[in-house]
Amino acid sequence: MIDHAHDLASVRDATERLLTAVGKLDNASVTESSRLPGWSRGHVLAHLSRNADALVNVLEGRPMYVSGEARDADIERDAPRPLDAQLADLRESAARFQGTGATPADWSRTVELRGGVTDSASRVPFRRWAEVELHHVDLGIGYELEDLPAEFTARETDFLAARFAGHPDVPPTRLTDGTRAWRTGREADTPEVTVTGPPAGLLGWLAGRRAGSALAVEGGPLPALPPL
Repeated sequence: MIDHAHDLASVRDATERLLTAVGKLDNASVTESSRLPGWSRGHVLAHLSRNADALVNVLEGRPMYVSGEARDADIERDAPRPLDAQLADLRESAARFQGTGATPADWSRTVELRGGVTDSASRVPFRRWAEVELHHVDLGIGYELEDLPAEFTARETDFLAARFAGHPDVPPTRLTDGTRAWRTGREADTPEVTVTGPPAGLLGWLAGRRAGSALAVEGGPLPALPPL
């Protein structure tokens, strides 16, 4: 059972961590490259602000983005802004998202995200939490996968393992951190490959943030995962 109120509080806490960390940067740092190919830190920050507004659209029954082209154009427009403008936008868009989340609503309803993907409204706060946490790491400013809250790491691993489950290009795979285990990839009675590693290492690989070189693999090579 998804507790959307709990996740909204987690989004708020993650956003405060992000704002505190970004507030220590300067204008030059914002223009430097992030860990995402082709994106500066300004691109990441602009994306986070526009994503908050896009998820407000989702919760209020509008299309998430006018179009993919409009989404990309908005990020490119906002990426070069100075630090104070980025911070103000992050705060204001986050407040809009929290305000929408606090409005009484049927959280069991189905909503439509980007590309026709549908989900329960109750999962939207967790999706926002994932955006804030992973993109904080992507900024490359000292916040690492190992710093993520344990609850988030476990739940995002659940989500990504389920996302790749049944994918024809991913062999039947068992993932384990030594305490918990997940299954992903093509359906089979037994997994072809077992991937073992620490929680942050498994999440980093599943989320496309790490190549997986520190993971132990049995039964074959480390599977190549489709892009998210």
